[in-house]
Amino acid sequence: MTTPTKLIQSLSGRALGSATTNVPTALGPIVPNLNAQQPSRDITLTGRYGSIVPISPTHADDLWESLQVPDSASLFDYLFDEPYNSLDALNSAIAKKAAASDTWTYAILRKSCSGLPKAVGMASLMRMDLPNRVIEVGSILYSPALQRTPCATEAMYLLASYVFETLGFRRYEWKCNDLNTPSRRAAVRLGFTYEGTFRQHMIAKGRNRDTAWYSMLDGEWPTAKRGFEQWLDPSNFDTEGKQKRKLEDCMAEVSTKPEA
Repeated sequence: MTTPTKLIQSLSGRALGSATTNVPTALGPIVPNLNAQQPSRDITLTGRYGSIVPISPTHADDLWESLQVPDSASLFDYLFDEPYNSLDALNSAIAKKAAASDTWTYAILRKSCSGLPKAVGMASLMRMDLPNRVIEVGSILYSPALQRTPCATEAMYLLASYVFETLGFRRYEWKCNDLNTPSRRAAVRLGFTYEGTFRQHMIAKGRNRDTAWYSMLDGEWPTAKRGFEQWLDPSNFDTEGKQKRKLEDCMAEVSTKPEA
């Protein structure tokens, strides 16, 4: 006769996958013992429409000029920085970013009609976890001169390529305020997968912040890369520089086709 105690022990053993049930314990796949590298402060990532270089005081004038537009303060609504109310304030912020030991901030340079690239945005690689090969892209500031341009998308392509192919990370994260709808849309457009929202994750500028988490994995990058490259190809833009196909459509198409 099976007593309640024996029944509970039997069920507990099955739930835990104990040896008595002959059910193997579920474990994740073994990960190759590879090392990721720390980002460099001495690199240039060059694309067709612009480039990415470590932030420095030499970029302050261009960045300041690119932010001199109506309502530019709204660009900082979800950033940790406050709006730069003077060129000196911007210079001070750049100096701190350049000196940070745990964050790597880069200027986004867009090619101009004069032939000289101009700094029109910033982005950072941050919250690095080398043992687990995880890193995040964040603190992204796109001035109006960069928004909705091929250079804007190319900058994210260049950073992702650098993270996966050069540095050897296996997980690339994108996090944003859950209320930041443009950032959430951008993450999905760029090939990141929504993973969930951390409620009351932090207090930002005195306000509650629920944080939406997105990620891209190293195994997903080759397909995303082909989608980026298809979209960035000059043939995808008309004579006025307008896209013919959306990035999402390019991503969807390559995901159904085997790599050539």
